[in-house]
Amino acid sequence: MKQLGFGDNGFTKHPKTTRKQQFLADMDKVVPWSRLCAVIAPRYPTIGKGRPPFPLEIMLRIHFMQQWFALSDPAMEEALHDMPVMREFAKLDAASDAMPDESTILRFRHLLEKHSLAHQLFAEISGLLAERGLMLRQGTIVDATLIAAPSSTKNADGKRDPEMSQTKKGNQWYFGAKAHIGVDAHSGLVHTVEITTAKSADIKSMDHLLHGEERLVIGDGGYHRNEHMVDAVREGSGPRIVTPFKRKAGHQLTQWQEQMNHALAKLRAIVEHPFRVVKRQFGYTKVRYRGLAKNGAQMVTLFALSNLYQARRYLMPDQGYSV
Repeated sequence: MKQLGFGDNGFTKHPKTTRKQQFLADMDKVVPWSRLCAVIAPRYPTIGKGRPPFPLEIMLRIHFMQQWFALSDPAMEEALHDMPVMREFAKLDAASDAMPDESTILRFRHLLEKHSLAHQLFAEISGLLAERGLMLRQGTIVDATLIAAPSSTKNADGKRDPEMSQTKKGNQWYFGAKAHIGVDAHSGLVHTVEITTAKSADIKSMDHLLHGEERLVIGDGGYHRNEHMVDAVREGSGPRIVTPFKRKAGHQLTQWQEQMNHALAKLRAIVEHPFRVVKRQFGYTKVRYRGLAKNGAQMVTLFALSNLYQARRYLMPDQGYSV
C-alpha cells in the first residue's frame, strides 16, 4: 500500500470547509479589490530596474489577512508557507510563485503609512457602503475604546512609548491609546475614526466624529456637558445631542429619566458591534507598533474591514451587487 506523505490529502475526498476558509471566501467576494487597488496604484512601485515588485492586489490581500488574523510581518510570511488556504486567498501558487518575505510585507505597510493610504482606503469603502444605501447619515452614535500598549519596551533606553499615556477607567489603570468612532445610527457602520492617546477625554473628540449632516447625535456619559443633554440643541442648525441623565449627589433620577436612560442604552448598544468585531473577531486587543501614526493607520484599516464584515450579506454578488 502506498504510504501517504504530509502533503498528500487524498484520504479526504470531501474535506470540511473550515471557518477560516468560509471567512476568506466571503471576504474575497465583498472586498472591492479593483477600487482599493486604484487608490494605492499611483504610489505603488512600477517595474523598472531591480527585482520586479509583487502584484499590488497580492500585497493588499496579504495586508488584509494580517489584520484579520492579527499576524506580525514574520508570522504572515510563515503563514503563507504553512497554510494553503492563505496562499489561495493571496493568489499565490507554492509550486511556481515566490512568497513575499517579511521585509516585503513590511515595506508595503510602510508605503500605506507614508502616504496615509489607510484613510483613503477607509473613505473608498465608506463610499461603497453609501452607494449601497447602507449609511443614511441622519444620526450618529459616538463612543471610544481603550487599546492597551506594552508598559515597557526592549529599546536601549527602556522607556515606554511617549505617544501613549495612562488613564483610569473604574478602578483599573490602562496604558495605551484610545480609538474614537462615529457610527451610523441606522446600520451600525463606522463612518469616522480618530485615534488619540489614552488620557484624552472622549468629549474632546466628539466634533471630529461627526460628518456634519446629522440631525441626532447619541453618546454615553463621557460626552456629557451642560449643553450636551437630552433634548439639548446646538446653536444654529446643529444636531440634537442626546446623552444619559446623570445622578447628582443627594438626588435620584425620576422614573421618566430612568426610562429614558434605559431606552438610550438600547440605542447606543449598536456602537459596540464594531468594537466587538475588531477586538474579538480580528483579535486586536493590543497595539503592535510604536507611535500613534502607525497604530492609527492599522486601526483605521481594521474599522474599514469591520464595516465590510458587518455588511457582507448586503455586498455579496448574489444579492445583485458587484464590487
